[in-house]
Amino acid sequence: MAHPAVLNDLIDRYQTLRLLNPKAPEVRRRLDDVSYTLCLATGTSDIDAALLAARLHLPGARPHDDSAVPA
Repeated sequence: MAHPAVLNDLIDRYQTLRLLNPKAPEVRRRLDDVSYTLCLATGTSDIDAALLAARLHLPGARPHDDSAVPA
């Protein structure tokens, strides 16, 4: 798993690129690159899993989500 600072940077880059026109060839290429890198950095095979895994390794993340457990 990559360092949290690296993961945070990749998440930020991914989110920024998603706000741009994904049909533009350069944006699509950069989005594909950062998605691939996030997957490699987290040991996952799709971007949704990569984003979740990366966020769970950031400082302050709750490793066990008990939000679905009744109080």
